Amino acid sequence: MTSAAQAGFTTRDVIYHSPSGAPLLARLYIPEGAGPFPAVVGVHGGRWCAETRLTNEPIDQALAASGVFVMALDFRMPPLVKFPLPVADINFAIRWLRAKAQEFNIRPDWIGGVGTSSGGHQILLNALLPTDSRFTADHEPAVASVDASLSFVVACWPVTDPPARYRYAIERDMEIHVRSHDAYWADEAQMRDGSPLRIVSEGVAKRLPPLLLVQGSADVILTPHMSDHFASAYRAAGGDVDLRHFEGEGHTFITKTPEAPASRAAIDLICAFVHQRTDAASRS
Repeated sequence: MTSAAQAGFTTRDVIYHSPSGAPLLARLYIPEGAGPFPAVVGVHGGRWCAETRLTNEPIDQALAASGVFVMALDFRMPPLVKFPLPVADINFAIRWLRAKAQEFNIRPDWIGGVGTSSGGHQILLNALLPTDSRFTADHEPAVASVDASLSFVVACWPVTDPPARYRYAIERDMEIHVRSHDAYWADEAQMRDGSPLRIVSEGVAKRLPPLLLVQGSADVILTPHMSDHFASAYRAAGGDVDLRHFEGEGHTFITKTPEAPASRAAIDLICAFVHQRTDAASRS
């Protein structure tokens, strides 16, 4: 596939998965240097139904320039498929990357996830339930045996309570968001089943990796205090979570205005968190 050089890293597009014969691309951001590198699987937002592997490029480029290997994903979306198949594609990507750790000069115990909005929701499901059978659909046998757990997670303005956001969108006449929920989910019962807040609150999470939550205080796309509620539940369940509020910032503020001071500060925070977690892992 195509490749290009950037300051401090190179990029390459690869086909990482072909479920039902549909090729899925990932953009690899490969840092310069000797390594081994920490790595992240990057999952874009878009109400579960839109956007591409390039959506979070400001975050991905900054991570790569700091010495982090990034695998930014395309995955199946409605109307082609519904939940849980997009989550299964992401699960496959985690396994694929870990299987190729030696080839890409990354440490398999330094693989985390970064997700924004609905991508934050989907990476959290994989972090909490990495071995869930719903998320192994269409997996090839060679990859199915590879560990899908994540060492850490960064979730930016994630949809952690889908049924609450669905009701909120209906009440506020957020037509495109209501349609997107209906396209991705079978019904409200499935939204609750696939809710990270429910999974954590009810104690059914299999893993609780260290988590950084990035949230704008002026976000009107999520229900009020959604990230606060999730952070409280995560801590109560025994998880390590760092919730950072950015005053006056709305939904997707980093990707909308990547050069703004708040966005630069948030990107620096994300890079620092990834390196801190991998430094901690190297000392353990």
